[in-house]
Amino acid sequence: MRAGEVHRRVVELYPEVLAGRGMEEALGYIDPDVVDHRGGTEGDHHGIGAWREKWERMVTGGGGGFHDVSVVIERNVATDDLSANVYLSRGTHTATGRRYEVRGLDMVRVRDGRIVEHWAVRDAVAMRHQLGLDG
Repeated sequence: MRAGEVHRRVVELYPEVLAGRGMEEALGYIDPDVVDHRGGTEGDHHGIGAWREKWERMVTGGGGGFHDVSVVIERNVATDDLSANVYLSRGTHTATGRRYEVRGLDMVRVRDGRIVEHWAVRDAVAMRHQLGLDG
């Protein structure tokens, strides 16, 4: 499976993962030795266990989780082993009922049908502000 196809499938499964379903299927597209370049204070995370933990934290969303999540890929550029997306993410923070809508950019490197490396930039400041978590 080419990088763009793997990337698209993981993005399609993301709302299901956040809804508490589909995690195992989505993790099937993640290499056991994946490197997740998160940047900022988090730095790089290594291995599928760290990826699972990241998604589990997103499911709980600081105690409230998210629902009505959608991710729309606005642009994709892909080669055999790399895929980059500009995407629009929307959802509702379950605990507060507040909605968010933010853009992001992510890129993955794929080998043998699995993501082996990931980079992402999302407008986390805008998301925290929209959810009332910035103060």
